[in-house]
Amino acid sequence: MARRDYAQDRESIKTFLSEFCKCDDDGKKQFVYGSQLVKLAHREQVLITIDLDDLSEFNESLAEAVIDNCRRYAGIFSDVIAELLPSYKQQEVHAKDALDVYIEHRLMMDARVRNPMEQRDDRNSFPPELMKRFEVGFKPMSTEKAHSIREVKAQHIGKLTTVRGIVTRCTEVKPMMVVATYTCDRCGSETYQPVSSLSFTPVHDCPSDDCRVNKAAGRLYLQTRGSKFVKFQELKMQEHSDQVPVGHIPRSMTVLCRGEVTRMAQPGDHVVVSGVFLPMVRSGFAQMIQGLLSETYLQAHRIICINKNDDISDKEAELTPDELEELAQDDFYERLATSLAPEIYGHLDVKKALLLLLVGGVDKRPDGMKIRGNINICLMGDPGVAKSQLLGLHVPNTSDRIFAIVRELAGSGKAVKIGDIMDRCTTKGFKPDQVDKCIDDYEELNVWQVNMGRTKITFM
Repeated sequence: MARRDYAQDRESIKTFLSEFCKCDDDGKKQFVYGSQLVKLAHREQVLITIDLDDLSEFNESLAEAVIDNCRRYAGIFSDVIAELLPSYKQQEVHAKDALDVYIEHRLMMDARVRNPMEQRDDRNSFPPELMKRFEVGFKPMSTEKAHSIREVKAQHIGKLTTVRGIVTRCTEVKPMMVVATYTCDRCGSETYQPVSSLSFTPVHDCPSDDCRVNKAAGRLYLQTRGSKFVKFQELKMQEHSDQVPVGHIPRSMTVLCRGEVTRMAQPGDHVVVSGVFLPMVRSGFAQMIQGLLSETYLQAHRIICINKNDDISDKEAELTPDELEELAQDDFYERLATSLAPEIYGHLDVKKALLLLLVGGVDKRPDGMKIRGNINICLMGDPGVAKSQLLGLHVPNTSDRIFAIVRELAGSGKAVKIGDIMDRCTTKGFKPDQVDKCIDDYEELNVWQVNMGRTKITFM
């Protein structure tokens, strides 16, 4: 494989961002990324997403290089955008937060005090990460197929990968330090430490020329207001049930979200995540005991929830002629029954009964009063024949389904941990607030009792 010329790629990226355009309905040229650069320069937009379909149309080999070495090219795109932004600024931008004021003040003081001919340590100069107030993400090609978690292997390390699954757990959004700023107690100079991993070792000794020449041994103290933080969230994603082979357990993957990609999904959401598949970098004793093996994660660039397409309801949708023809066929009843839980083989009679349970029974008119017929079902059989799965897929009442899960976890005992209930229910697709509501409802009905720390329930 030929070595890439990154200097030439930088020029191609600069040309692509500045000149790539599309024609609208009126035939006018719309500069897709030029307009976004103007918003970035005016601080009206934070995330700029590069569509790889556009990049492939402009330069196909460059788009393939971005897919194969995504993390490197994300940094190159970021550097090129930072270089182009001053030329796209059309008006003066006012400071929006404390870090803006800090950067503006430090640049003014640095230009006033510092000698242009003076050489200084790299740690005493402003790092590029501190000055950039935007984020870069990539949208995969439209022809890219979403993989299951078990299909993502070592060959995808460092590449832009698309994975489909269900979110089982997500942490709260926390600030993550990107650049640590320190102040010396002797000379007053500032030291900057870029942080590129999940952990870092703080700097204690001042590296400035004043302290080094005078041997003052100044101590550094962290300045929180001068440091840069970004939003950080960790997701746990699991395979869909249709992606798990028979006899296997679902696999999971860790997804790390930063900046504008956070708060895009909740537990129970079915998502398609595009990002860079990377190994988890450890340091110190954790790296020593880890040995040659390494944990992996997906650095998210784009998250799409595929279960939130509620634009058109069933009442507003009209049947097409093909659908009407399907309804008129003789074996429609049997085909409709087999479409329920297709991953469960057989049980056609049970599926027909569940179909009738969903649709409803025959209307009754005792004494001229119309009453909808009720159908009750009780499944009995050997363990492991998909009784609970069939009922769980089709029972419309959320509380009943959660109660069945709790009863299954309890078994012959009377106490169940709420953490285990949350894990099982989120795996089944329920949201945490639905589980909490069900626990409170059944506690009011004296079915079970919740302890004071809300960690365990006990059946009455």
